[in-house]
Amino acid sequence: MISSLLGPRDLESTPIERASTLPASLYTRSESEALEKEHIFKKEWQLIGHVDQLREPGSYLTRIIGGNPLIFVRDEGLEDDWQIRGFYNVCKHRGGPLCVKRGTRSVLQCAYHGWTYKMDGTLRGVPQFAHVDLFDKDDFGLEPVQTEVWEGLIFATLAKESKLLDEVVTGIVERISPISLRDMKFHQRISYTIACNWKVYVDNYLEGYHIPIVHPELAKLLDYSQYVTELGEWYSLQYSPFSSDSADNPYQAEDGKAFYYFVYPNFMFNILPGRMQLNIVEPKGVLECVVHFDYYYTDLEKAASTGLIESDLAYSEEIQQEDIEVCEAVQLGLGSDAYERGRYSVQRESGVWHFHDRIRESFRESSRTSVD
Repeated sequence: MISSLLGPRDLESTPIERASTLPASLYTRSESEALEKEHIFKKEWQLIGHVDQLREPGSYLTRIIGGNPLIFVRDEGLEDDWQIRGFYNVCKHRGGPLCVKRGTRSVLQCAYHGWTYKMDGTLRGVPQFAHVDLFDKDDFGLEPVQTEVWEGLIFATLAKESKLLDEVVTGIVERISPISLRDMKFHQRISYTIACNWKVYVDNYLEGYHIPIVHPELAKLLDYSQYVTELGEWYSLQYSPFSSDSADNPYQAEDGKAFYYFVYPNFMFNILPGRMQLNIVEPKGVLECVVHFDYYYTDLEKAASTGLIESDLAYSEEIQQEDIEVCEAVQLGLGSDAYERGRYSVQRESGVWHFHDRIRESFRESSRTSVD
């Protein structure tokens, strides 16, 4: 399938000065969805949420990754003894979904036929299953998912063998210090359904090239000449100092520091002192995606009383609507007869090139594995 969408040229890693963008077919043809599920989303670490969303024993989150329903639960342990466990959200009876059983904090129950599981995934109760021959509960435990917590953020991967999460996020903690992601408290999630391929939205996030045209009010607040993108192995960082007359900018950091990280393949950390916005870009078919905005603050009461939350939400909504409009227009352009592939601005689009190169590497690695 890779060869039907991508030729040898499309898989090459080429310096940005000579490179072309990903072909339009990867944004518009239905085959790309299955390809990316298999070779990207089932293999890379995915951001699930923050431990603050699982404050109480028995609390849980559900997510879908690579077409697979997952559930993440906090067990009953106290203080430093508790942990977060991840499983496929699939009962081994007939595929029903799971949730924490009412009245308990330590039992998962299928919402279809009532099978129950312990928090370690072992099968506990099988109602009305007498007279079934050759049935062993040990053979019907939940399928675990590799789950880790880094700086209060919950990550998971479907890969049986994967790179270390520390390898993916190396250097971020030191760079944002003294800001600590562990101090963040979850406020709310706002989600947007957008009529574009998920990569269109990521491409747009990864460059400030469009800011003067698409976000004229934001452009007035930034010192655009100093806009910088730094590239790591698995992430990129964008930042720009604010202009001297940007005191009214609701995104202005108290000490001038603001960090905008994209981590491959599909999530972003927008970090400022006292607050953070997480973005998760979820594919929904080849022509649509859902972008989740999760808002966090170190002091929720203060952020609310000072109007910071209200200001953040209003400003983010304004920028988001401008991005939605342009992303949906770009999707139409990619699907037209007039476009196949483009080129990169060396000065302004290194983040986009880096993202595309990671995708190429994911497909090259899959091609090597299939040959082996």
